[in-house]
Amino acid sequence: MTTGHVFIATSLDGFIARRDHSLDWLMKQPVQKEDHGYEAFMASVDGLIMGRASFQTVARFPDRPYAKPVVVLSQTLRDGDIPDHLLGKVRLSRAAPVALMAQLQAGGWKRACVDGGRVIQSFLRDGLIADMVVTTIPILIGDGVRLFGPLSGDIDLRLLNSRSFPSGLVSNHYATGPVRSE
Repeated sequence: MTTGHVFIATSLDGFIARRDHSLDWLMKQPVQKEDHGYEAFMASVDGLIMGRASFQTVARFPDRPYAKPVVVLSQTLRDGDIPDHLLGKVRLSRAAPVALMAQLQAGGWKRACVDGGRVIQSFLRDGLIADMVVTTIPILIGDGVRLFGPLSGDIDLRLLNSRSFPSGLVSNHYATGPVRSE
């Protein structure tokens, strides 16, 4: 089956966005000249899977065209909600994670980038994430959208590598294990 892979940044206190899904805190860091591996990661995947909130936030970025296909998981968005400049690059799905990955497999996808807090959490719970690159940004924002949420059991992680950068970012690459019921 298609495997899920995560490449995401968090604040030091574990948030991936503010409550309003704003990413302004992420833009404060002097990291634009550092190679954190994002381009190489994106070259390794066949497309992106993201949730509604992540899609609506990123769709507003003028310099963020999608070079790869995007699937947005949403129960509320309709085709008319996709901005004109993203037509043909983005499709909506209401499928459960396992069903979506089977559909993507049938469509030739081998590796999918999984993005967005709740989407990552649901794919983790279903054992669909093979690995995660979690980069910690040296900033405390106090409140927001957490990367991780409730689980039915522990998920074992194995550190594959860790890198620190002159800007203070720390990137940890983990392989994931199955959910172990308590």
